[in-house]
Amino acid sequence: MNLDRAVLAFAGAMILLSVALVYFFSPWWLLFTAFIGLNLLQSSVTGFCPAAIVFRKLGLSSGCAFK
Repeated sequence: MNLDRAVLAFAGAMILLSVALVYFFSPWWLLFTAFIGLNLLQSSVTGFCPAAIVFRKLGLSSGCAFK
């Protein structure tokens, strides 16, 4: 698995987690979903992604999106 796929998988897992938290606990967890969406938008514009930095330090090879 390369860095790009790991970031996408992580974002998808966090969105599914936030949906479960909204369903079982509180609608306030939608703020978490909004945070994830905003982070995805800003990383597409700026190229800066905190998750990519962490995955890179864990040794994943870089894909074409996060060089």
